[in-house]
Amino acid sequence: MTQHPSSAELAAHAQDHHHADVSGGWLRAAVFGAMDGLVTNIALISGVGGGGADRHVIILTGMAGLVAGAFSMALGEFASVGTQNEAVANEVAVEREEIRRHPLAEEAELVEMYQEMGLSQKTAEAMAREVHANPELAVKVHVAQELGVDVDEQPSPWTAAISSFLCFAVGGVIPLLPFLFGSSSLGVGLLVGAVGLFVAGALTSRFTTRGWLFSGLRQLAFGVIAAGATYLVGMAIGVSAM
Repeated sequence: MTQHPSSAELAAHAQDHHHADVSGGWLRAAVFGAMDGLVTNIALISGVGGGGADRHVIILTGMAGLVAGAFSMALGEFASVGTQNEAVANEVAVEREEIRRHPLAEEAELVEMYQEMGLSQKTAEAMAREVHANPELAVKVHVAQELGVDVDEQPSPWTAAISSFLCFAVGGVIPLLPFLFGSSSLGVGLLVGAVGLFVAGALTSRFTTRGWLFSGLRQLAFGVIAAGATYLVGMAIGVSAM
């Protein structure tokens, strides 16, 4: 006999059982934008600073990189997410037509998928039959099972673009802060950028199974590699070649 949970247990479950919102397209774009903004401007500052540029040139380079990168990231995210949604819509149309033309074959296919998940044949057949009683539900279930996509939870291109733009700008301005407040020290700028990288990496651990120390150090290492490479390029070329 099936046991039903008490109202107290249901209330506790509703309070404890929750997930981060990772389906709206904002999280990946925000994380990628912030990290890219930090790494890009740290690398730019390191490159021009390594070439002997003064504070004014560093600020100009950093702000130009911030604006150009933010727009590039936003447009790229908008096009990427929009194209992905259009591709999903096309697959939904294909699946809808297949269910219309071959309903029994599609129902049998769903039975097989349920059995592969571990359900008995009897249960799988009952579930597939009930799903196919509603053609639109059948389309959603088939798309979810075959493509791993929820047609009702597609990310928004605008959300991805805006998140990417804002987070890139925030990430990009962090290593510029010492220069904007009057400092001319390349080391201070890079140090502030390094702290920003570590903190940003550590914050991403809230959405993953990685520890905050590992996530922070990993992102810091990526930034050090990029900054080191551009610093060497700056030293080799120098501002005299500009």
